[in-house]
Amino acid sequence: MLKPTYKIPELPPRADLETISVLKALATANRALAELKGRAASIPNQGILIDTLALQEAKASSEVENIVTTQDELFRSELFPEGPQAGAAKEVALYRDAIKLGYQRLVETQGLITNRTLIDIFRLLKGRSGGFRNTPGTALRNETTGDTVYVPPQDQHEIADLMSALAHFVNDDTASDLDPLIKMALIHHQFESIHPFPDGNGRVGRILNVLYLTRTELLDIPVLYLSRYINRTKADYYRHLQAVRDTGDWESWVVYMLTAVAETSKTTLGLIEAIRDQMAGVKHRLQEELPKIYSQDLLNNLFRHPYTRTEFLVNDLGVTRQTASKYLDVLARHGFVVKHQAGRSNYYINAPLVALFMDGPEL
Repeated sequence: MLKPTYKIPELPPRADLETISVLKALATANRALAELKGRAASIPNQGILIDTLALQEAKASSEVENIVTTQDELFRSELFPEGPQAGAAKEVALYRDAIKLGYQRLVETQGLITNRTLIDIFRLLKGRSGGFRNTPGTALRNETTGDTVYVPPQDQHEIADLMSALAHFVNDDTASDLDPLIKMALIHHQFESIHPFPDGNGRVGRILNVLYLTRTELLDIPVLYLSRYINRTKADYYRHLQAVRDTGDWESWVVYMLTAVAETSKTTLGLIEAIRDQMAGVKHRLQEELPKIYSQDLLNNLFRHPYTRTEFLVNDLGVTRQTASKYLDVLARHGFVVKHQAGRSNYYINAPLVALFMDGPEL
């Protein structure tokens, strides 16, 4: 049996987590996150942000695991879930669904993040039953050299006990007087070190991040996703993760995570601002050019579904298929969307919005 190379500590660890470097990074992260929270509330339909940003996070988080898809494949998989899809697009769509499942459970449990929720997220991501690891043999290896970098706990009872303790730390706001953002960094490291699932731990761990920020009301809805930043700084991410295990360097790890929050908050804020500006421009044009079909629900549909189709309008607007089809063709003629055909079906693309996701502001 493989022997763990790191004794997982009780949380919070016995380390100075409020150094000058940490406090400076914390102040910056909290300011940026507070601004993001306030600005996100200015979007009239919060479902627009949950759906569109969750899909972008799903794409970025999957890329951390070397699951790569294009924006077109991504949106088409949402458009035609019943049709043939690229494997990567299916994986990404499942991740988006897992984020929404976690948020739904958070609302249902009045702010609790339970191990049952994490297990159900894992099952949805992997498309199978099961839960925490119950057989030994798991080791994390360097992708390039194949060398063993870290051996997580191997005993199933130890894994279950560690996850129970972690759930208590996550949900007990009196467990310490640490700032929630520092706690998030500790929680993420602890989860990744326990490595409780046979597969998918990175993705589940990144979903846990945003659920925790929402649980602590640092966000109203889950719209801050760190995967793009982690993907861009992957070497630093893994280096700081391992440095805690090797030398107890919690300070550098916490500063890294706080920097990730600050940078991601700023870029997400830019994206939300750009979405809001686009919505305002389209709303003005619709009211001027197509007042007979304009409604807030129609505007929301065009931004909640960058690729839309007749069925989406039927569901969102409560109109007949004939009316929905007529609306979309009128929108296409006036340049609000671009009409495409897939087999016998038509679909319509909000091209400026898709360009925003493809070209920036970069998350």
